[in-house]
Amino acid sequence: MDATYNIEDEIINLLQGHGSLSVAFLTRFLNERGIFCTRQRVERILRGLIRQKKVEAFYTNSNRRKHYRLR
Repeated sequence: MDATYNIEDEIINLLQGHGSLSVAFLTRFLNERGIFCTRQRVERILRGLIRQKKVEAFYTNSNRRKHYRLR
């Protein structure tokens, strides 16, 4: 469970620094920081953060992909 909280903190730090990001970019930035995880794991953690009302999801008009930002 400690690793999950660490990834949650890293995702929140990335969103604070970059604004809104998609799952693909979040996974890429986490892997560049040395936290090796898959897109499915990042999506699962983001769903938990949405339930906790820390992150919100939205769609952009250009590419119909979900982006995430801090509330």
